[in-house]
Amino acid sequence: MSETITPTPETSGGIPTWVKRTVLGLIATVVLFFGAIFLYAKVLNDSPDEFTSADLDAALAVETTAPGADAALPTEPAAEPTTPATSAPATYASGTTAPVPAAAPSTAPSTAAAAAGSSWVATDASQVGYRVEEILFGVDTTAVGRTDQVDGSLAIDGTQVTAVEFTVDVAAIESDDSRRDDQFRGRIMSADEFPTATFVLTAPIDLGAEPADGVEVATTATGELTLRGATQPVTFDVVAKQDNGLIGVQGGIPVVFADYGIANPSFTGITTEDNGLVEFVLVFQPT
Repeated sequence: MSETITPTPETSGGIPTWVKRTVLGLIATVVLFFGAIFLYAKVLNDSPDEFTSADLDAALAVETTAPGADAALPTEPAAEPTTPATSAPATYASGTTAPVPAAAPSTAPSTAAAAAGSSWVATDASQVGYRVEEILFGVDTTAVGRTDQVDGSLAIDGTQVTAVEFTVDVAAIESDDSRRDDQFRGRIMSADEFPTATFVLTAPIDLGAEPADGVEVATTATGELTLRGATQPVTFDVVAKQDNGLIGVQGGIPVVFADYGIANPSFTGITTEDNGLVEFVLVFQPT
């Protein structure tokens, strides 16, 4: 007499239950993984938009100091002088004279500061950084890093900008992800060996007219950009504006990584373009 075997849940249907559960678990893990990537790339990785003239206006409206300058600390109000300072005596109709208070020196920035031969220095409202398109495990995103650790100068002679240069502390550039920053400072930019990036203007910029407050000028700049110790000639669009006693310049310099000996930033799971953008908003105050 033969024995009847009743199928159990583990053997019914031809596929063991543990196999089904394992496969479903793997599918769920993959879905969660790519869901997390998508969430990071499209929601959490809130990369700032590319600089525009609106950012330039905002930077010009900020109270700034030149890098390295000590900001004035608030103090208790000074006691009113018992004897006001006087200027040359005024003559009254009667022929008598009396002292009049001396005019206090103006501390407001001159709107005519851009006269011929003027020189300017970068303030702490300046920002320089990079922008690179990348694919993070199949999801498009944008990597952006910036810093305000910028030193720079600008010179104007009449209607021409005759000199511009700025230097950036590469190690100070930060994105929204410390892991990206470690890669950027390490194998990509070798910040220990090449701590700065620089731009130097090599041809005057003709503004067409002497700078005036509130007037925005769109033009091009030609110079030399140095990244990771390699220098290349560059020409790019800029927008310049004078306001609030300051001069601002906004623009972006396209960069092909191989031109500067920069290894493609791609690595496991992350693919980047072979090019990027050095973007900046520079604010200068008269010296």
